[in-house]
Amino acid sequence: MTAKLLVSLYMFSMGGDHGHSKLSMPDWKQWKVQGTPLEFTQQRLAARGLKDPWLRNEAWRYSGGFARAVTLSEVLLRGFKWGFAAFTVALAIEYTMFPPKKGGH
Repeated sequence: MTAKLLVSLYMFSMGGDHGHSKLSMPDWKQWKVQGTPLEFTQQRLAARGLKDPWLRNEAWRYSGGFARAVTLSEVLLRGFKWGFAAFTVALAIEYTMFPPKKGGH
């Protein structure tokens, strides 16, 4: 057996491959600058006789789930209801298993 085959058998048997396969990338033609704030930048560049060939690569930021702005309340209150529920359960368990002593410090 060759060394390359032995290494590949070792990696397979030891789980070193991790199931990685070829990474599928989205088609670059699906992103459009029209209808995004980048359109204004494109127009200003065109007025000066310039063109940004990489502008389309930033268009994904303004489409889909990335297009919506994140509010401060979303950031501060994310996970609050689950955290409050966990706090309530922990408090109930603590008071049932270790009740406070009456009359003592």
